[in-house]
Amino acid sequence: QVQLVESGGGLVQAGGSLRLSCAASGGTFSAYVMGWFRQAPGKVREFVAAITKSGGNTYYTDSVKGRFTISRDNAKNTVYLQMNSLKPEDTAVYYCAANPGGVVTNRRLWDYWGQGTQVTVSS
Repeated sequence: QVQLVESGGGLVQAGGSLRLSCAASGGTFSAYVMGWFRQAPGKVREFVAAITKSGGNTYYTDSVKGRFTISRDNAKNTVYLQMNSLKPEDTAVYYCAANPGGVVTNRRLWDYWGQGTQVTVSS
């Protein structure tokens, strides 16, 4: 059983930056693909980014390409999401997720989830 704890959310003005962190415990971190999802009020939870087990490949939804960067430190059991040039439409609760299989964008195929961290971008 993998436990995931996100941190780093907050309130930021449009154009600003935040870095989210997700600390994992209870499993072999390097055995999991790691991902970030987000859910805005009244909307479905959507895929944001994912990184392969070794960190060699990354994947992003089109709306964040060039602005967000996902990375991982397997020695620290932590995955990060660096978010730059933030926009009001990035406002959401951001969730960290783990998957022992491959990279998938379907939220239903991810096994473990954190509790989420709120990101609010003001205009």
